Amino acid sequence: MSKLKLGAIADEKPVRVTHELPPVVHRDLVAYSEALARETGAFVEPVKLIAPMLERFMATDRAFAKARRTLPAAPATTMGVSPGAPRPAGEPNSESA
Repeated sequence: MSKLKLGAIADEKPVRVTHELPPVVHRDLVAYSEALARETGAFVEPVKLIAPMLERFMATDRAFAKARRTLPAAPATTMGVSPGAPRPAGEPNSESA
């Protein structure tokens, strides 16, 4: 069997994000979860694969790495908005997600 790009999934404190996925992406997440379980012997909920996949994608995207180096350092924020800062009209608060 070929080596999957994801290994064991770290258990870290999450940030809640609500997003709808196309059915084909959900099916692929389920299939990936099953393949990962066969490879590692540990089942991982398909939804828990999204963050490590995004993290891996961004870590290996050369154009993103270059753009990130050219941007000034920004303080840690939630989706580009500092915690407690007023949000634009129509944008939900992270607490209500």
